[in-house]
Amino acid sequence: MKEFNIENKRVCIYFNKTNSNELPVIILNTYGDEGEEVFNKCISINSKEYILVSISNLDWNNDMSPWFAPKINKNGEEFLGKADNYLTFLINKIIPVIKKYIKDDLNISIKYYGIAGYSLAGLFAIYSGYKNDMFSRIASASGSFWFPGFIEFVEENSISSNINKIYLSLGDKESKVRNQVLAKVEDNTIELKRMYKEKGINTIYEVNPGNHFTDGSMRMAKGIKWILGENYG
Repeated sequence: MKEFNIENKRVCIYFNKTNSNELPVIILNTYGDEGEEVFNKCISINSKEYILVSISNLDWNNDMSPWFAPKINKNGEEFLGKADNYLTFLINKIIPVIKKYIKDDLNISIKYYGIAGYSLAGLFAIYSGYKNDMFSRIASASGSFWFPGFIEFVEENSISSNINKIYLSLGDKESKVRNQVLAKVEDNTIELKRMYKEKGINTIYEVNPGNHFTDGSMRMAKGIKWILGENYG
């Protein structure tokens, strides 16, 4: 593992010794610095070789939200919609550093970039596909597609033509909540799958047992494994 601190963001690069001279790179934005756990879970389910870049110390509700939204419960916080700013920072500041390290120090060529995330970071991962052409594969585990206005945004905008694989998942209890905003997550995720498949993008929607907080790292690892091109189960 190699660690960088880039403007107060903790950026960790996870990789194993390999004979390959070309590997995909998956960007994973994390809430609790769970990158190592996700990488180890990927190994445990025999994922294809890749390099994981985990980014933590994020301003979670704000960096991962595409626009302003009010708090969804009385004890929550507003979403200030700073995703565009963070995405610019990711592409212009973080990715050049990791690209240089992977090419110069690891002597590995980057096959393609994918982006992955859980919860709000899963929302951000999909959103990023509408704002740039950097990524070709997206894994969103328990993505926050209840976010107000997001389905309308997808209907009115075009995702990058570089996107060729999208993984979506939810827990089977995530929509069974009293909060009427959060309860929309299942219908909206299924609608996203329909729209992406209609566009000819290789898209899967998987249902996992449990609520939003069940087995998050394994759910994320399964998503990453799928976009890397292998089956599991």
